[in-house]
Amino acid sequence: MTRILITNDDGVYSEGIRLLARALAPLGEVTVVAPDREQSATGHSLTLGRPLRMQKIEENWYAVDGTPTDCVNLAVLWLLKDAKPDLIVSGINFGLNLGDDVTYSGTVSATFEGTLLGIPSVAFSQEIAEGYSFERAAAFAGRFIAELLSETLRPDLLLNVNLPAGELLGLSFTRLGKRVYQQVVVEKEDPRGRKYYWIAGTPEWQSESGTDHAAVASGRVSVTPLHLDLTDYRGLEGHADLRTRLDRIVSPDAGNVR
Repeated sequence: MTRILITNDDGVYSEGIRLLARALAPLGEVTVVAPDREQSATGHSLTLGRPLRMQKIEENWYAVDGTPTDCVNLAVLWLLKDAKPDLIVSGINFGLNLGDDVTYSGTVSATFEGTLLGIPSVAFSQEIAEGYSFERAAAFAGRFIAELLSETLRPDLLLNVNLPAGELLGLSFTRLGKRVYQQVVVEKEDPRGRKYYWIAGTPEWQSESGTDHAAVASGRVSVTPLHLDLTDYRGLEGHADLRTRLDRIVSPDAGNVR
């Protein structure tokens, strides 16, 4: 039987994860290990400075007082170490994870961690706008995962799936778009006179065809294959003059570097 691990960053009690687990239950043995509270925008952070606690809520459901990345590690390396999952599914996130936001997203970072551990992983996120439905998103996720499981999956498979609000008008394989934030830091003062700060910002999309944002904006499901190799291959081929100059400062004739 296929073993499926489900996690998220909205917390173990979120609507999205409950409906996702229900939709995937007919496909195999489902285990849910998720944060005990919201962990949005925690990125790929791992808790190393304190111990983690894991509480069993019900059969095959566990809450962890840590990040989504912590949840994946505890599940794969401890809870399920004798029968590791065949697939990790993260979501369904309350809101989209498009473009540069994948680096902030706890939902997507859980799938990054899954592929690092050699397990194919998929993230689902739902646009929150008029007409959105987690029930529809979960039903789609069930059909999507069923199709994936009909073939042998690469251990480094990582798919970021974003669903538009409203009727699904199709599906597109896409590249990451570019979202630019007009960042704003707001300073406030508490009743004791101590200052505190909110980080805010208004996002603006650079609209380009073939991107995840363009697909969702047109009512289509966006499927973006991701990987963890962050190497700038154009940079390896370019920067010839810079490479030559940098090489000189560490050559035997350069003397001591100061």
